[in-house]
Parts: sequence; structure tokens; C-alpha cells
Amino acid sequence: MATGTSWTKSLFTGLWSFLNFLRNAFFNIIFLIIAIVLISAFMSGEEKVLVPSETALVLDLVGDVVIQKEAVDPFQEFIQEAFEQREDKPEVLLSDVIFAINNAKEDKRIKTLVLDLQNLGHAGLNKLEQISAAIDDFKQSGKPVYAIGDYYSQNQYYLAAHADHLYLNPMGSLLFEGYGRYGMYFKTALEKLKATTHVFRVGTYKSYVEPYIRDDMSDAAKQANQAWLDAMWRQYKTRVAEARGVPVNNFDEELDLFLTKFEQANGNFANYALQNNWVDALKTRQDVLTELTGLVGKSDDNNNKRGYTNIGFKDYLDVITSPFPHNGNGNNVAIVVAKGEILNGFQKPGTIGGDSTAQLLRKARMDDTVKAVVLYVDSPGGSAFASEVIRQEIENLKAAGKPVVAQMSSVAASGGYWISASADQIWAAPSTITGSIGIFGMFMTFENTLDYLGVHTDGVGTTEFAGLSATRALDPRVGAIFQRSIENGYEQFISMVAEERDMSKEQVDSIAQGRVWIGEKAQEIGLVDHLGYLSDSVAAAAELAGLEKYDTKDILPDISAKEKFWRELFGKAANVMGGAHIAQSENPQFMTMIKQLLGEFDSMTKLNDPQGIYAFCIACEL
Repeated sequence: MATGTSWTKSLFTGLWSFLNFLRNAFFNIIFLIIAIVLISAFMSGEEKVLVPSETALVLDLVGDVVIQKEAVDPFQEFIQEAFEQREDKPEVLLSDVIFAINNAKEDKRIKTLVLDLQNLGHAGLNKLEQISAAIDDFKQSGKPVYAIGDYYSQNQYYLAAHADHLYLNPMGSLLFEGYGRYGMYFKTALEKLKATTHVFRVGTYKSYVEPYIRDDMSDAAKQANQAWLDAMWRQYKTRVAEARGVPVNNFDEELDLFLTKFEQANGNFANYALQNNWVDALKTRQDVLTELTGLVGKSDDNNNKRGYTNIGFKDYLDVITSPFPHNGNGNNVAIVVAKGEILNGFQKPGTIGGDSTAQLLRKARMDDTVKAVVLYVDSPGGSAFASEVIRQEIENLKAAGKPVVAQMSSVAASGGYWISASADQIWAAPSTITGSIGIFGMFMTFENTLDYLGVHTDGVGTTEFAGLSATRALDPRVGAIFQRSIENGYEQFISMVAEERDMSKEQVDSIAQGRVWIGEKAQEIGLVDHLGYLSDSVAAAAELAGLEKYDTKDILPDISAKEKFWRELFGKAANVMGGAHIAQSENPQFMTMIKQLLGEFDSMTKLNDPQGIYAFCIACEL
């Protein structure tokens, strides 16, 4: 028996040693690969990207258009770039796109702009408006703009509509879906799990909690959502129709009408698009290559996959972007970006942290070169406490004699409106989604679920508050306390808005109740002062500060020396290291649905307000 035990022990000891050897060997190999790559990078030098003398700038945008990128681990970014892996959620900065187009207008080397938008993802309508304005301005140079594609999504087509030559592959497609707000509802599922949902809210239209207490959208939420969705769709249709020179009623929104026209086009989406004047011509990839080659010449680069002389968006941006950004040293209008959900504490870029965003505002306040501040908001809200921490810092800026202007991007609702309300002026795009003035609290208890499994919670405490837990039923009196706290929070919210917007509480309450408004309507009802974009709000801030000459200065989080070192190190290696493309298949529909389901719950679980009070607009996500 002892011999058997000894043999078993020796077997597992040997197995563990072997696995430990493999683990160490794996990481050593990875280290050696990185070391070799880095040595090669620094010894060989980087191959400088050049802009050909006569070339096309290809606007090949990949990912979602944002005003601030989410923070990415530098090592992960290095691996993705080095091995040409697709990012999970690629993003492109709106400011970079506009800067590249504006620069190309004056760049004599650029003969044409080509919109290759197949990988463009989500972009708020206001962001599309600004890019299309830059495209229209580019056309003033007399240089042609081409839009080429095998298909166009609704977002992609908004930009393509501004091209001089809009081509679609004969086997391609184009379909206008309009705007909608559909979500999953979990009431019955939670009942089957025997979970008890406790909801505390103020606001007839505050629909964030509806998926957890209903199996469908309430009539009030449908009414409110239909109003702003219709307004946004009207804006989309009007501007696309103007760009293409077609009637605004050319969008076949009814299935019967669409089917009739589709039959006339022999069931071919490309023919349907051509007959409706959505595209100028149907052209194969070879047709497009022949035309563009005739304009800018054939490429001499064997690695050029397009065939004609061109430079891509990212390469062009690298060429024209100075490694030494100029933020001025005299009078500056500071820009503080507040993008993402609002959470308590310090958060990385791409998420608004109460403390981290307040710190950026404080940094602008302590900077003597900063004379005014623009708070650039793109947020559906989140923690009420964190929102108030940020708003208080705006009050400190104003007390220091530095005017603050809030610029709303695609969304500035609930907590996004809270942090904007105290600004001297509020600017929004006509399509900005804003308002949603209302708050809620919610949590679940699982006493029934556990009871079904035979698990029970019991004990003693010194007060009736002791033992509050998701494993125990909620005392109705505790629920009443939470509800009263939510009502007080709502009172604070509408009182603050009333004071800042020079309105009565009754006036604010009539347009609050969690209702969502679109920018142009928000101006009519007094929630917004002016309609415009970032350049407009920067000019307004400068005017409030009495500045005739000024620079803009981005207020960014401080980066530690260690993080800066790794970013520069991995960045240089990725530029030199080649590698085989690792193909990634599209997610099957079932997995996409599962991710969506998990995402719905994840948006709830990561909220971290210390009092559990939230100003969040779930309806603001298209």
C-alpha cells in the first residue's frame, strides 16, 4: 500500500514538474520572440511612410467613430498590431478623421479622396454630420470624391452620399432600416429563477429598469422613444436626400411599397439602388480599379492591395501628425472629454470616472494658461454621486473666473445632462440625444431562489438594518427608505436644473420625468442654449473669456513614466514586426445574441454609485 502511494506521489510530482517546465518554456519563448523583435526594430530602423506625389487618400475607417478611445493595454495593442489581429472593438477618433480630410484638401500630393467604408462601424449622427461637412469642404478644392463599396450600411451610406461618384458592386446591396430601439426583457425569466427585483425610481419615462420588471416596453416609453427616433430619422433622410438630390419621400419605409419596387428591380438590391438614384453606377472592383488608375496611376508597390496609387487613412495620419503637439503657451481654451458611462472613482479613458474627470477639470483650473474650458460630453449617464462630483468641479472652475461651455456629442442624457447643466452655455448637435432627467435605484434578492435550492439565511443583529443582503427578503420599510432617497435625489436633480436653466421646478418637471429629447427639440424647450459642434463651442468659450487669439489645449490624464515607456517600446516594435494575418471568423448569430444578453446584465452590474442612485438612459442606445 505504501509502495502504491509512493508511486502515485512520484507520478504526480513528475507530471507537475513537466507542466511547470512547459509553462516556463512557453513564457521564455515568448520573451525571446519579443526581445528579437525589439532588437530588430531598434537596429534596422523604421521604414518611413511617404505620400506619393500623385495619389488617392483612401478613407478606410475601421471601427466605431468616437470622441475618445477606450484605454487599451499597451502589450495587448502590440500583439494585435504585430500579428495583424482584428481588435475586439476597434475605434477611430472623430478629430483624426476631420483633421486628415482637412489636411488632404490643401495637400497638393492628394488628387482625390476615396471613401472605402466597408469596415466603418457605429457613429452617432452628429459625428457623421461633421465628417460629411469636411468631405463637402474638401470638394471645394476641385478634387473629386469617390465612394466605392460592395455594400453600404446606413451609417456608411450617409458619408458615401456626399461623394461626387458613388459606386456599388453589381452584386452589392443597400438597405435603409431607419432607427429603432429594441431590447430584451427579462421579467418572466427572473420569475422562473425566483429572483425578486426591487425597483425605486422617479420619472414616468425613466425606462432603464423596465427590462427587469416587464416583458415588453411600456406605452410611455414607446411614446417618448418614438418621438425622438422619428426626429432623428427625419434629419437623416433630409440630409441624405439633399446630398443625393432625391426627394425625401424616396425612402421606401413600408414593406409593401419596397416589395413592389424590389420586384421591378428583379429582386436585385444593386439594381434597386440604381433605379432609386441611391448610386451613380454599378461597377465591379476591376471597373473601379481602372477608373482610379486612370486618375492617379498604377501603384508600383507590390504590397499595395488596391492596385492604384494610394495612401490609407492611418498611414496618412501618421505622416501629417506632429510628434510634438502644440497646445499653446498663452491663452488656451481647454477641452476635457467626458465619454462613456459615469462610474464612481477613477476610471480609464473611455469611461467617465467621478474622481478622474473631476481631476482633469481641476487640472484645467490650476493651469494659468487655460482661460476657458469646454466639457465635451458623450455619455448616457450612470452614477448620480459621480455626476455631482464632476458638476461641483465645474462650479469651482466658474468661481475661479474660467467660463465653462458644455458641448454635447451623440448622447448627453441623464448623468450626461447632470454634468452639463452647470455650464455657462450648453451646445448640442441637432441630433444629440439628451434630457432623460430622472433617477432610479435597483437591486435583486434571491431568497426564493435559494429556498428552492434548500439554502437559507438566518442570524441575529444589533439593529433592524443589520443583515441586509441579496440572500434575504427586503423589509418593506427598508424599501420605503430607498424610495424616499430616490425621490430626494430627483428633487435635487430638477432643482439644480431649474436654477441653472433659469426655470421653475414645475417647468423642469414637465419636461423631465426621464423623457429623452433630440437636440433641436431640447433647444426649443430650454434644455440647450445653442446648436452646433465642437468648433462652435470652443469659439463660444473663447468669447466668454474675452479672447480674440487663443489655442486649444487637450487636458489628458497623466501617464506614468512606466506606462509611457511600455507604450513607446511596444509601439516601435509593432511598426517593424511583420506577421501572418490571423483570420477571425464572424460570430455566429447565436453567440452574438448571447453576448447581447450578457451585455444587458453587465451594464447593470458595473454601476457603482455608493448610494445605489443612478441617472442613466438605456433608451439612448440605438
